[in-house]
Amino acid sequence: MWPFVKRPKAPVLDPTYGDPHRKALIRALEKRRWKFARELFTMAADPDEMAFLMEAAGQVDGVQDWIAEWIDAEPDSTLPVLVAGCHAVHWAWEARGGKRAKYTTDAQFQGFHERLRYAEALLEKVLAQEPDNVTARAWLVTSSRGLGVGAVEARERFEAVTRLHPGHVVAHEQRLQYLCAKWSGSHEEMFDFARDAVATAGPNSLLHELVPVAHFERWEATDPDEGNAYFDSDEIRAELLTAAENSIFHPDYIPAGPGWAPRLAIFALTFELAEEFDAAARAFALLDGMVTEWPWSVLGDPVEKFTISRDWVATNRGAS
Repeated sequence: MWPFVKRPKAPVLDPTYGDPHRKALIRALEKRRWKFARELFTMAADPDEMAFLMEAAGQVDGVQDWIAEWIDAEPDSTLPVLVAGCHAVHWAWEARGGKRAKYTTDAQFQGFHERLRYAEALLEKVLAQEPDNVTARAWLVTSSRGLGVGAVEARERFEAVTRLHPGHVVAHEQRLQYLCAKWSGSHEEMFDFARDAVATAGPNSLLHELVPVAHFERWEATDPDEGNAYFDSDEIRAELLTAAENSIFHPDYIPAGPGWAPRLAIFALTFELAEEFDAAARAFALLDGMVTEWPWSVLGDPVEKFTISRDWVATNRGAS
């Protein structure tokens, strides 16, 4: 009998992460079937799943052109206003573009801020009726970064989320971004936040991804001529491995659930950059060919960069 070797799946960019619930929601919003979308949103089991679905809604083009129809049809419901507000935050980032501030025009910034203020007005309208709406408060954490609100208010917005849902993944990610040096913080503030968060996160929690995210952000801020030298550190490798052992390599971890794929992908990428090839191979095996926009799009075409990284890991795994 010939030995059987499982070939890796061909990489596929999938905005649904293989999740049928997310896929159905994206299709419903694309077809303006808001009644079906409403049912899908109300099926969310907890705030993290709701955030996962709202991230999907944010990626659907044109929602802002018709969402008023849903709002007018259900004037007593906060859900369509919430969808409109969260979508408008993503819509604002479309106006800004993905480049650093020095490459962003005044017109782009103007459109960015106008859309963010529109988004905040909608989210505040939700909170006027439902002060404990976790999702509205989480998206205000994101808009606080774009509008550059002061440090005290930004912290209060984040704490308003965690009082209601302490482990909210999206709110933690957006708080870390606010604290990045490229936004309103510093490398030290970013790492302090990430390490404090994982210190209290339980085993099998995706919050441990904040460690590789912080190191990736720090690496991005280095001089490109330095290449991957930032990751040439035993301390960084050890910290990445510890974070993985407490999350994606934990015995109880299953690669599924709300928003799992991009949070796992950042481990795969940072392990590859740190030349922890065995750990990177384990992470890529868990992804099983699943490509996400983030973090790969930071480097270029997501499928291309995923493939190059995975193949490089396979080539170097076990090398002395």
